[in-house]
Amino acid sequence: MTLKDNYDVVVIGSGPGGLAAAISAKKNGAQDVLVIERDLEPGGILLQCIHNGFGVEMFKEDLPGPSYAQRFISDAYSLGVEFLLDTMVLEITRDHRILATSKLHGFVDLQSKAVILAMGCRERTRAQVRLPGTRPAGVYTAGTAQRWVNVEGYMPGKRFVILGSGDIGMIMARRLTFEGAKVERVLEVMPYLSGLSRNFVQCLLDYDIPLQLMHTVKNIIGRERVEAIESVAVDEKWNPIPGTEEIIPCDTLLLSVGLIPENELSRKAGVAIDPVTAGPFVDDHFQTSLPGFYSAGNVVHVYDLVDWVSQAGLIAGKAAALDGLRGHAEADRVIPVTNAENVRYVVPQTIHPDHLAEHEIRIQFRVRT
Repeated sequence: MTLKDNYDVVVIGSGPGGLAAAISAKKNGAQDVLVIERDLEPGGILLQCIHNGFGVEMFKEDLPGPSYAQRFISDAYSLGVEFLLDTMVLEITRDHRILATSKLHGFVDLQSKAVILAMGCRERTRAQVRLPGTRPAGVYTAGTAQRWVNVEGYMPGKRFVILGSGDIGMIMARRLTFEGAKVERVLEVMPYLSGLSRNFVQCLLDYDIPLQLMHTVKNIIGRERVEAIESVAVDEKWNPIPGTEEIIPCDTLLLSVGLIPENELSRKAGVAIDPVTAGPFVDDHFQTSLPGFYSAGNVVHVYDLVDWVSQAGLIAGKAAALDGLRGHAEADRVIPVTNAENVRYVVPQTIHPDHLAEHEIRIQFRVRT
């Protein structure tokens, strides 16, 4: 592939949001659309999600992750979307200049009329949830274990405890059981599930995997390798309850303790970040605080369904293409969308009045717990 110096739309990331955005931009008049992906192939996190549950809203089908991704990848290639793979974006400037390093092309310097940020999100680590104890081998995030098992064919352990009832954690509990491992326990510090109820039923309940609510890890035991964890019950303020400690033998601890939007590039470019969502402030077209910068998918806030990520990408891609054709101008007037006391956050944070007559606007929010 011969790189151009200038593009109409450049998408950073080829997960479900980025792929949908690139397709939508191309279908809405953008001639030159480029997707930059740091991995060796497009698809993002979907490539390691071999379980089903994707596409129910978009395609009215129950698909595994790679099949869902392939539909968008095939559409993108057939439309003439260009892909720059195995490439790491280093910086994006306010005037839409993209600086990257590529194994094939070396240092890359591109200019674009519009940039769509679709870097997705990352998992919280042990350090971010302040787990006490020693630092042996055998403590991993659930997504890391998922990639090892599903893509690289490597089993990280034989006896597992999973901290957190997020969707990836519950799905991995089932996956590890399929592979012959023993999942001793799933611990959740909150008094309710973090993930979807259907995953609790299909992944834990159906396979007799114990779930303990209002429990956490008090200590990790082991020097070279995890030998056990010490669990403890907590009260409503997450304080450990003395006398409830239990030693659970295991060789691996998986963490499914939340996701954080990946916005280092956004911050470096000067995009305003919502401190609650950890994603950019966006309008109803997913344009950020900087004209010509759009965000798509989990980089804005963490979605519950991949179909919703794709739908957001379609909106962002269309806006980036159409606004690029007529120039990215700041709106004269916007309507702020604010959250009430019982609502933690809302997306989008602003709405353009003239858009209300053009199309339906979907508002997403999370309630306080």
